Amino acid sequence: MSSDPCIYIVDDDYAVCDGLTMVIENAGFTCQAFQSAEKFLQSYCPDQLGCLLLDINMPGMSGYELQAELNRRNITLPIIFLTAYGTIPMTVRAMKAGASDFLTKPVPSKLLIERLHSVLQQATERQAEAQAKELLCRRLNELTARELEVFPLIVEGFTNKEIARQLGISYRTIEVHRARILQKTGITSYLELARLYDSCKLPPRS
Repeated sequence: MSSDPCIYIVDDDYAVCDGLTMVIENAGFTCQAFQSAEKFLQSYCPDQLGCLLLDINMPGMSGYELQAELNRRNITLPIIFLTAYGTIPMTVRAMKAGASDFLTKPVPSKLLIERLHSVLQQATERQAEAQAKELLCRRLNELTARELEVFPLIVEGFTNKEIARQLGISYRTIEVHRARILQKTGITSYLELARLYDSCKLPPRS
């Protein structure tokens, strides 16, 4: 995956694509323009960090339809809608479907660049959080069956002695399991351990 974010423009108006491309590239961003949603879908790589500047009314697939298709594919590319005829209901519809922003054309260059910086910063933070969560969840795969049995009891706040009684094993053995769980996950705070358990959607203790 490229470390440099890309700004994608999807607008059937060539002049709009050309003007936005100039503004965006002058601000130091990488930019790609498409005059239809279909062409964008053919070229887009889901692993690329970026932002989509999307017109609503276009021949063929509309901006709303492209947004719905991206959602269907579980693609979380941030979307800023651009339209010359924005209304409150249109804005509400776009935002409810997950759009990051909704701007009316023509958009002042300074405002557009400010919004792009803000949206990309949020996207970068979400990506970092997702990668950290994925790493921790992978670490859970290193736990043994017994450690996975002990894990939820630790999260529920039981002491080593209480866990030992419930599982019918020695107190010292539970101490070892607890230490290995912390070591394998790389976590020292039991609050963070509980958050990891919840975020990775581990099954509840039977």
